[in-house]
Amino acid sequence: MELAYYSDYAVRLVNSEEPARNTDSLTSVDAVRELFGPGSTAARRATDADVTRFRSVRARLRAVFEAADRGEETLAVDLLNSLLLEFPVSPQISGHDHRDEDYRPLWHMHLADHPSNATAGYAAVASMGLAFHLTEHGVERLGICEATPCRNAYLDTSTNRSRRYCSDRCATRANVAAYRARKREEADRSHSTGRTADSAQSSARSGER
Repeated sequence: MELAYYSDYAVRLVNSEEPARNTDSLTSVDAVRELFGPGSTAARRATDADVTRFRSVRARLRAVFEAADRGEETLAVDLLNSLLLEFPVSPQISGHDHRDEDYRPLWHMHLADHPSNATAGYAAVASMGLAFHLTEHGVERLGICEATPCRNAYLDTSTNRSRRYCSDRCATRANVAAYRARKREEADRSHSTGRTADSAQSSARSGER
């Protein structure tokens, strides 16, 4: 498993809240456990106390994405480093899958956490995964969706570094809104031009009298 895979943990947690829409799905221990994904043994450690702790980590991770989105590279790195210091992990080589019929291990890197609670474990792997993504692809690859009112976080993995939206749905909605705005502007210009022409004709007729 590539270590950058864990960056999705950060995105899932940040997007469990949509501030502009005043919605928050992180309201119960079951919601906390769902963030870990299916089959996760780490999720079993979650308790009601983790709801508040997860929200605190979520705010700090969102701050990383927002700083990166504003182009404040150093601030984004500093904020992420503070999470890495508070929630450390130990990279380990794992071989629980097999690469051939001889059952030789398929070695890969795995993040082993040693948390005191579910929040610490999740924050550790989310922060480390985000750090690997940032250093591998650049701070500018961390973004906040430009579609109003969405403010979801996303990781830009496009080849030309052109991603601006968190999903195809938001991209379509933004494009439709931009198209309608252009049409309104064109209609307003046409209407204004028509009024100007009418005024000019009226002035010309008045001058002929």
